[in-house]
Amino acid sequence: MIGKKLRELRQAEGLTQQELSKRIGVSRVNYTRYETDASRPDYETLIKIADFYDVSLDEIFDRK
Repeated sequence: MIGKKLRELRQAEGLTQQELSKRIGVSRVNYTRYETDASRPDYETLIKIADFYDVSLDEIFDRK
């Protein structure tokens, strides 16, 4: 589950879900679902998120 990590990254940048969703090109509703683990982002969206935060996919998945 990656929702908690996505929320932490977003909050660390001081962004709302609406602001972030616009920047990565997904609807706010879908992004909210990612943060609540109600849905999983597809691979392309995961890459956009990782690139936006300049982190690895391993970090998003909390893999060490």
